[in-house]
Amino acid sequence: MHIHILGIAGTFMGSLALIARQLGHRVTGQDQGVYPPMSTQLDEQNIKYTHGYHLADMPKADIFIIGNALSRGNECVEEILSKQYTYTSGAQWLSENVLRDKWVLAISGTHGKTTTASMLAHILEYAGYNPSFLIGGVVEDFGVSSRLTDSNFFVIEADEYDTAFFDKRSKFVHYHPKTLVINNLEFDHADIFDSIKDIQKQFHHLIRTIPSDGLILSPENQQAINEVLEQGLWSAQKIIPTEQLHITDMGTSFKVESAQVDWHLLGEHNMQNGLSAIYAAHHVGVPFKVACEALNQFKGVKRRLELKHQTDKFTLYDDFAHHPSAIQTTLSGLRNKVGRAPIIAIVELRSNTMKSGVHQQTLVDALKEADQVFILRPSNSDWNIDTLFKDYNLFNSVDELVDSLSRLQQGHLVVMSNGSFDDIFNKLIKNL
Repeated sequence: MHIHILGIAGTFMGSLALIARQLGHRVTGQDQGVYPPMSTQLDEQNIKYTHGYHLADMPKADIFIIGNALSRGNECVEEILSKQYTYTSGAQWLSENVLRDKWVLAISGTHGKTTTASMLAHILEYAGYNPSFLIGGVVEDFGVSSRLTDSNFFVIEADEYDTAFFDKRSKFVHYHPKTLVINNLEFDHADIFDSIKDIQKQFHHLIRTIPSDGLILSPENQQAINEVLEQGLWSAQKIIPTEQLHITDMGTSFKVESAQVDWHLLGEHNMQNGLSAIYAAHHVGVPFKVACEALNQFKGVKRRLELKHQTDKFTLYDDFAHHPSAIQTTLSGLRNKVGRAPIIAIVELRSNTMKSGVHQQTLVDALKEADQVFILRPSNSDWNIDTLFKDYNLFNSVDELVDSLSRLQQGHLVVMSNGSFDDIFNKLIKNL
């Protein structure tokens, strides 16, 4: 079939495009605001797409897969509806064409989904399970964000964001996992959820789909998760024990049962991600020792404190953190690693939740580990950023921000955004 994907450069849809082509379909797409790593992956896989949602660029296809970023009023959407073309969402297409016959291992939660799913896929690969996967980021160990194999096991990043303009349920409701990890649960996605209770309702919809021989894994002392589970549970549940994290010269280490993980990753949050991946793999039969051996070789995920550039004075990182909790854990982990060396946080308030100001005070607290903070003012926001961030450096453009950063003498620079940040890395590297 000819499948045309609207929103093809999103982390989910770009990954879906690879799987659709592996099934033998002809895949094309359209998107706007395309940037790495998904644009690079699509180009490397020779999947053709055009920029913008111009009707003249939309071909006649057998089916249109419409991303959740598109809404009524988009001229391609209006054409599909008017001409009664066949269309669906990415989550529904994946469920009906791929996941139906698989043992699905789903990684959910506000933070850590991409990293944990990547760890789990790596463990299963190391253990010889040859898993299929679809992850919202390019996994260093595989070089791609998705693949389809003849294995019975499919690892998926299970996102609570809504499915499409015509299906307002969370995407993960379509996946029907047998193994479910809920890493954590906080308020996010203020553009579609009014409260954490709205999010918890979607998570309980997901729990209702877990078979009786399935397993739900979650960490200790997570009240928001416990409130969801108390609404009803029809499968086995395991609370993942919290292990002791030790800081090493190269990173961190922790023990699981009688085995040990000793890796380059930083922070307690990554230990928790690793524990979730280990116990999820154990559910399908991977011994703890083998899972720990696998994680000792785990390379990481692009845009998760990814080292982008290093000189004798500067180290430049790219981090996807776009929520106060994620920002705080990233900076804390780096602080444990670098000691008293200066940390400079460079933040783009890009997500709808961050722009709304719902987390404004917790964001200030989350940035306290940094010695200096540089913030790009969002083009539109509902709160007074200048008053709240009066002690930080605020800029109206990336060029102004980069020019100011060029006066620094040394430090660890952490760029935090869930977007392209106006090509900030190329600009920064030239100046540094």
